[in-house]
Amino acid sequence: MALPASLDSLSVREAIADAIYRAVGGVDTADHALFESAFTADAIFDLNGNVMDGLDDINSKCYDKVSKLDTSHLITNIRIDIKDGKSSASVTASALAQHYRQNQGTVPDSASFLAGSLYFIDCIKDDSDGLWKIKHWKLKFAWTQGDYSIMTEN
Repeated sequence: MALPASLDSLSVREAIADAIYRAVGGVDTADHALFESAFTADAIFDLNGNVMDGLDDINSKCYDKVSKLDTSHLITNIRIDIKDGKSSASVTASALAQHYRQNQGTVPDSASFLAGSLYFIDCIKDDSDGLWKIKHWKLKFAWTQGDYSIMTEN
């Protein structure tokens, strides 16, 4: 079931946070359209020092790999800095992301990779569709646990 990219009832702050929710929700549900709706075409994603430049690069090096896994990304401690009337915002958040190999998430004692991360994100409002989108995302691992090879196998 595809999830909608646009939700009509969001406040400005909720719409900014929703860019993050669309990105991680798109990965967790393998919803490519939802994932792409979260980014500008020229977005930069710095995944713990591995920099992806542009949505095509983000798709091939991140989405195409992680969306095949059994994942859950939980986002909390979101702080949004936006000035009244502006179309850009800075966001920080904390995340827990659990990863299992494809079809192994519900198998008892399966190998997994869990990461606690800090997110530093710059968003802009896209006037063409009214959505807030990620322009620059720096993800920094605070800690990791488990089998990192799960992230690099496919």
